[in-house]
Amino acid sequence: MRKYEGAFILYSNLEEDVRNAEIEKIKNIVTSFNGTVDKVNEWGQRRLAYEIKKKRDGYYVIINFTSNSDAVNEIDRICKISDNVLRHMITVEETK
Repeated sequence: MRKYEGAFILYSNLEEDVRNAEIEKIKNIVTSFNGTVDKVNEWGQRRLAYEIKKKRDGYYVIINFTSNSDAVNEIDRICKISDNVLRHMITVEETK
């Protein structure tokens, strides 16, 4: 089990219940692979550094979790096919 940090940019025009469902979906994937969600940090709506798919704003969510690589692969797969996720990136947290 390793510690990961996932950064997710959701479309800014999503309703709150749809946005919360997307966050819950990611958290459920982590727990279904016997991982733990350590922290969820919603940054909220921010302006993007550059246009992505003709959008200037996005809703940022940072999720810190502990899991195995199978959960990371499944999150990556789900985010790629989701219509509500603009961009995502999952990185391994370095131990000090």
